Amino acid sequence: MKITAKTTSGKPNAAAKSSAPTEKPASKAAPIKPPAPIGAPAKPEGDAVAKPKRKDRWPESVMKLGYAQMPSILFWGQNKLELKPDEFNVLLQLVSHWWIKDQNPYLSKETIGRRMGKSARMVQRHLTTLENKGLIKRVERYKVHQGQDSNGYELEGLVKKLKEIAPDFEKATDLNKRRRAKAETK
Repeated sequence: MKITAKTTSGKPNAAAKSSAPTEKPASKAAPIKPPAPIGAPAKPEGDAVAKPKRKDRWPESVMKLGYAQMPSILFWGQNKLELKPDEFNVLLQLVSHWWIKDQNPYLSKETIGRRMGKSARMVQRHLTTLENKGLIKRVERYKVHQGQDSNGYELEGLVKKLKEIAPDFEKATDLNKRRRAKAETK
């Protein structure tokens, strides 16, 4: 590839050869800003507040398999609910299958155990602990003329407990807002 370079006088220099492409003259447009780091929220132009979109965080190949809607207080309140990590994981498995308010999730202990890498017996122990803490209630289910099916799990106890601890988090959120506002005005 033959490229002629220009001399300082602006005339072409036929003797100069280069394999690199020549640079275009700089335009008078605004400078190009480097992209934000991965995971950083996009900064909106002007006073507009950019609402992050799910597709900006999760690729379509992940989201097409489905997703679960969970309240943040469930994560924040794990310690207040006195949940050990495996108990919390079992609870998340149940909540992730609770799509309609009046229809209890009904995962089998074997399914939960397989997902967690635990035995069905260990899952059963965690379910018993969650039931003793008042977070879930097992509901026996039966197939017509075929015997017992996997249990269903009522989650009203969890909802009630989250409502009870919500004021603590509302106070903390309010205090944080005031601290932020105070810091912004100094």
